[in-house]
Amino acid sequence: MVCASFAEILSIGAVLPFLAVLTAPERIFQLPAAQPFIRAIGMTSASQLLFPLTITFGIAALISGAMRLLLLWASTRLSFATGADLSISIYRRTLYQPYSVHVARNSSEVISGISGKANGVIYTTIVPSLTLISSSIMLVTILIALLVVDPVIALSAFSGFGLIYAVIIRLTRKQQLINSKCVAKESTQVIKSLQEGLGGIRDVLIDGSQAAYCQIYRNADQPLRKAQGNNAFIGTSPRFGIEALGMMLIAVLAYVLAMQPDGIAKAIPVLGALALGAQRMLPVLQGAYGSWSSIQGGQISLRDTLDLLDQPLPDYVDQPVAKPLPFNMHIGLHNLSFRYTEQTPWVLQNLDLTIPKGSRIGFIGITGSGKSTLLDIVMGLLAPTDGTLEIDSQPIVTGNNRAWQAHIAHVPQAIYLADSTIEENIAFGVPKGKIDQSRVKQAAQKAQIADIIESWPKKYQTYVGERGIRLSGGQRQRIGIARALYKQADVIIFDEATSALDNETEQAVMQAIESLGDDLTVLIIAHRLTTLKNCTKIVELADGGIKQTGTYQEIISPVRSGSSRPLSLTT
Repeated sequence: MVCASFAEILSIGAVLPFLAVLTAPERIFQLPAAQPFIRAIGMTSASQLLFPLTITFGIAALISGAMRLLLLWASTRLSFATGADLSISIYRRTLYQPYSVHVARNSSEVISGISGKANGVIYTTIVPSLTLISSSIMLVTILIALLVVDPVIALSAFSGFGLIYAVIIRLTRKQQLINSKCVAKESTQVIKSLQEGLGGIRDVLIDGSQAAYCQIYRNADQPLRKAQGNNAFIGTSPRFGIEALGMMLIAVLAYVLAMQPDGIAKAIPVLGALALGAQRMLPVLQGAYGSWSSIQGGQISLRDTLDLLDQPLPDYVDQPVAKPLPFNMHIGLHNLSFRYTEQTPWVLQNLDLTIPKGSRIGFIGITGSGKSTLLDIVMGLLAPTDGTLEIDSQPIVTGNNRAWQAHIAHVPQAIYLADSTIEENIAFGVPKGKIDQSRVKQAAQKAQIADIIESWPKKYQTYVGERGIRLSGGQRQRIGIARALYKQADVIIFDEATSALDNETEQAVMQAIESLGDDLTVLIIAHRLTTLKNCTKIVELADGGIKQTGTYQEIISPVRSGSSRPLSLTT
């Protein structure tokens, strides 16, 4: 920035002697200051000055242009590198947030922050800030150069232009803040409407509700574009009026200077230097104003981005991978209570349960009885509001939570599949070069899907499509089970994971899990009691606590004798 500013002084300073030689070479030839230069190159007449000064002026212009180009390259490179740092840091911090944080907020806020607002910070804050700094340095150097030429005119021009921009800033500041709020809000709404429309595309196509979703998108997108357009207009419009005023000022100065003694010959060099200075100053002034305008227009998006950057990181982030916590006897839940916030009702209250290592425990209960929440606590995703989760009588706290989670594999009801190969989805989260292919095949066999995969042309290299759309529900479910088995965890949690399987496949999968060994602890939420018939114990939850426990036979006996059971629990 400093070097580019000095290059500007050089180009402005070079025009004065160049124009003077064009109009009155004899005066320059006789100047005492020019004599060392004239003697050094052996000049004998005034006409010989034109060629070296032309070369000097051309070189000065080239140096100035090259420095401005170099400054643009460096500023752009720095801005986008900083933008990458911001985006990566936000994504990293978001991934490390507790499960309770993810449950509490809409994913569109985070996606908008990472992909939109963080990117917008480059254009509305980082680039403009660097431009504002460089413009300020250049303005000072250009003003110094013009003060040498004519102090009164230079100060008058600078003050006049500066005052105009100050008035414009005053008039537009409030509107830009309103636009900034609109841009920040509606950019999130645009992402949200896209996610909702495309995420439920089956229902949209069946219901014919495309027009409704288009309207939702339009209601978010139009105000966003309008606010962005307003900010763009406010940022660029003053330039045209200022340029017109600048031309008028030069015309007035030309007239005034031409009326003085020595006439136009004396006026041309001064006017040339001032014109070049104005030609340099006005874009710099406009650049500084445009940068300020852009920063104002992106204030709220910047604030949202900084909020995401302020997300705390857990202590284990930069530590080595935690060694699994010793687990040899049992999982204990003692006087455990949980609710999501102080304003919401209790999901679980004063619950006590012991799960021996190697047991198969089934959980049943009506919707909302707390089955999934209980297993989220067992997995260390949610911390108990009161009470404790203990492993072999050792309480699970923040410091050892990752060491406990090293034991766990989870198979949810809705399996998330990446748009990649079967192999990569089974070894989910493992870099492609580190995938153990024999382990992938073994997991697929145990999940009762290996025969299907190996019948496809590309076998384990088959792409599943976005969210596994090219697979059936049962196939997605079995890949999810294979994923859990690939992890070789000794605690596997099934959250209604077999609900998409037919009875025969479900029984085959459960038998395969049964044969994995006595050291494997399996916790299962199921909506069919038959899924749980091989469980060591079945736990029924109701009203935030344990209603009853027993074996499969003990649980179904009341059903056979005619007692009422929850409708969702069918045999």
